[in-house]
This record gives sequence, C-alpha cells and structure tokens, in this order.
Amino acid sequence: MPRLTIVIVTYNSRHEIDSALGALREPRPCTEHEILVVDNASVDGTASHVRGSWPDVRVIDAGGNLGFAAANNIGIRHSASEIVLLLNPDTRATGDAVDRLVSYLDARPDTAIVGPRIVDAQGRSELSFGPMISPFSELRQKILVVGSGRRLPVLTQLVDTMTRRTQLVDWVSGACLMIRRADLEAAGLLDERFFMYTEDVDLCATVRARGRHVVFFADAHIEHRRGRSVFSAARPTAIAYRRSQIAFYEKHHPGWAPILKAYLKIRGRLPDNR
Repeated sequence: MPRLTIVIVTYNSRHEIDSALGALREPRPCTEHEILVVDNASVDGTASHVRGSWPDVRVIDAGGNLGFAAANNIGIRHSASEIVLLLNPDTRATGDAVDRLVSYLDARPDTAIVGPRIVDAQGRSELSFGPMISPFSELRQKILVVGSGRRLPVLTQLVDTMTRRTQLVDWVSGACLMIRRADLEAAGLLDERFFMYTEDVDLCATVRARGRHVVFFADAHIEHRRGRSVFSAARPTAIAYRRSQIAFYEKHHPGWAPILKAYLKIRGRLPDNR
C-alpha cells in the first residue's frame, strides 16, 4: 500500500503530460507512492499515450468530461493511501518538492492541507493562495495577479515577497494541493457542483471549518506551465469559471449571489443556464 497517491486529471493533455510525469522522476519521491491519471474523455489520445509510455502509471477513464472535482474524486476513490496529492498536468513537481510537502504534514498533525510555492516557466512567483473568496478579496486577488502578470514592478515585488514566507492561509491552489485522506474524507471529498475552478477554495473552507489548518509552504516549489488547453478553449473556460463562481457564492455567500448574477448579466457574462 503506497503512502501517497498523486492524482492527475487530464483533458486533452497529450502535449503536457509527459513533462509532468517526467518531473516526478527527477528524482522520484522517496515517499512510497503511486501515480494515478484520471482522463476526462480526451480526444487527443492522452489516455492511450500514458498507458503506452508510462506503464507504472495507473490510468482511469472518467467516462466523459466530468470536470476537475468529479474526476479527482474518482481518483481518490480508486486509492487508499494516507495522503493524496492533487496535481495539474501542466505542472512540473519534482520528487524533492513532493517529499518536502509530505515532511511538512508529518511534522504538523494540526495541518490538513499544504501547498507549495508555485512559479511560472520564467521562475516568477504565482499567487497560489489567498483569503476566503468574497467580492473584496476577489478584487484584491485580481489586482495582484494581473499586476504581477503584467510585470508591474511594485506588484511583482509584492507577490514575490508574499510567496517567500510559509504561512497559514484560507486556501491554496488545486494545481498542487496535498491533503491527508482522513481530512479529505471528513470533508466529503471535492464538491462536484464545481466543474472547474473554486473547488480548491471550497475544499479548504470545509477543512478549516473543522478546525484544521491550511498552509502555504514556501520551502517547496513547483513549476506551473499553464496548459494550452485553457487558452485554446477560452470561451468554454470562461463560462465554466463563471458557473463555478456563482455556485460558490450561492453556497458560501448567498446574500451576494443575486448581486453577482445581476453584475454578470449587465456585463454580458452570465452563463445561459443561470
């Protein structure tokens, strides 16, 4: 029985999955582990490619494009390890980074979730954690992320400084999120009403509501290359984000949900079925 299961959800990820799986061999984590790829009905041959090129990786066909949360839950249910790492296919996480995350959990029994420092392909820090989603925190997060992405000196330096310190946070990014199975099962796994986006924030909120800690760990870092599938399907991605955003507000901030819908309708961004 491996101690750690690394779950990678793929959707038309043929061009990036080799890099993700290869990084996990440079070097391999010392923690006894298994890698499980859950494929969301890719049409580019992702599943068959992984089966043929990576025989030690388990591949599960989701049976359709079920979304990020539901596909991760399939992987979680097909494993029984003590610790689970949710990892995006457009990341490069070395074995050393994975072991550092495991060691952090081992040293702190009160911590349920830990996420690493994430950098882009140029080594610039991403803001991969933040306060609980609300109208004001979303505005703050957007200013920081967009400003850093545009390389505005003050905001770029601020984000870099923020991501150099290990700290308790409200949430960490699902691009690389390590969690104890006991806490994951107590939370009821990921909420499948979130097809894509905000499922990580929701999971962290559920865990914190039980008195458990979520930690951003600056001493482990991975690279995030931002999958091309997102950019090649900009409109569906935007719609999926808005649906998840509305679902999140309906669950956590019901008083704000009608205001959000009205705002999106005025901007022409309200999903058709909302």
